[in-house]
Amino acid sequence: MTLFNPAKADFSNFDEKTRTIFEKTIQFFEDKGLAEIKKEDHEVVWYEDFLEFLKDNEVFYTFLTPSAYGDKDCRWDTARNTAFSEILGFYNLSHWYTWQVSILGLGPIWIGNNEEIKKKTAQKLKDGHVFAFGLSEKEHGADLISSDMELIPQGDGEYIARGDKYYIGNGNVAGYVSIFAKLKEKKKEYVFFVVETDHPKYECTQNVVRSQKYVAELVLHDYPITDNEIVSRGRDAWDASLATVAFAKFNLGLASVGIATHSFYEALNHASARKLYGNYVTDFPHIKQLFNEAYARLVAMRMFSYRAKDYMRIASNEDRRYLLFNPLEKMKVTLEGEKVIERLWDVIAARGFEKDVYFEMATRDIRMLPKLEGTV
Repeated sequence: MTLFNPAKADFSNFDEKTRTIFEKTIQFFEDKGLAEIKKEDHEVVWYEDFLEFLKDNEVFYTFLTPSAYGDKDCRWDTARNTAFSEILGFYNLSHWYTWQVSILGLGPIWIGNNEEIKKKTAQKLKDGHVFAFGLSEKEHGADLISSDMELIPQGDGEYIARGDKYYIGNGNVAGYVSIFAKLKEKKKEYVFFVVETDHPKYECTQNVVRSQKYVAELVLHDYPITDNEIVSRGRDAWDASLATVAFAKFNLGLASVGIATHSFYEALNHASARKLYGNYVTDFPHIKQLFNEAYARLVAMRMFSYRAKDYMRIASNEDRRYLLFNPLEKMKVTLEGEKVIERLWDVIAARGFEKDVYFEMATRDIRMLPKLEGTV
C-alpha cells in the first residue's frame, strides 16, 4: 500500500461525482496554500470559505445523505467517507472536524424513525448546513447515564427541553443539533430530539477551545419540543448514542493517518535538502532508522484503517469483525500516529517548532485524536 499523495492521487475506483469532489477539495487547499492555512490557524479564523465550498459543491449532501433521501449521487458510503476523512486530515484537522462532528450529529437522525425529520435533514444538507451531536455534558463527560439534560412533558405531545451540553462541535451554526436527554417523569427513559441553533431558546455561550474549529458550550432555555422533533426514545435512543459514536469516531484514525502522512513528506523534504558535516541528513544511519520506522508505522496505520473500513461496510449480525477493528482504529491507529510524529520530530528537531511549517500544527493536532471524548 502506498501513502496518499495529493499530487498523484488516484481516485479511479470511485464514481465521477466522488472523484470530482475529492479533486476539488484537494484543489481548495492547494490554492489556499500552506502559508495561508498556517496564518488562519494562528489567527483562529473561522473557516467560512470552506463551509461555502462545501455548500457550493454539495459535499455533505452527496456524502452524508442516504440514497433514499437524496439525489442519484447521494449515499452514505463508508469507502468514500474514509478517503475524504484522510484528505481533510492531511490538510487541516480543524476542517476535518466540521465533517467529523456533522457525521456524529446525523447519526441519531438517520438511525431514528422520524421520517419527517429525515426529509428536512436531507434538505438542510442540500442547503449546505453542518450538524452537531449534543451528547456530552461538562459535569459528566461520556457518562451518559448521568446526563442532566431534561425533556419535560407539557401535555398533548408538547415538551420543553432544559439543560446544557458541552464540547459540541459545530454548535454555533449547525442546521440541527441532535440532543440526548432524559424524559423528566421517566428517569430511565432516554430520548433524542433535534434543535436549531438559530432558535431564541437556544444559547451558544462560548467556544471552549482556542481554535479555528468551534467546540460549543450550549444551553437550552425551556426550548419548545413536540413529538415531531423527537427522533428516538427509550432503548432506541440509548442504542443510537452508542452506535453513532462507534461508526462516527471511526474517522479519528483516518485523520491521524492524514496528519502523519503530510508530516512525513515535510520532514523528508527538509532532511534530504539539509547538509551537516558534509553529509545530507538522510545519509546518517540513525536518521535512516527513524524514517524507516516512521514509514513502516504509517503504512501499517493506513493499511489497518482501510481494512477496518471493509469490515464496517459488510457488518451484519453474522459478521461482527468491525467490533474488534473499530475500537482499534480509534485507539491504536491514533496512538501510532503520535509515535510517527515523535520519530519525525527527532529528525527535524527545532524545525518542528517553527511557525511556517505544517509540522508545528501537526504536533498539536495529532495528540488531540486519541483523547477526544476519552477515546483511548
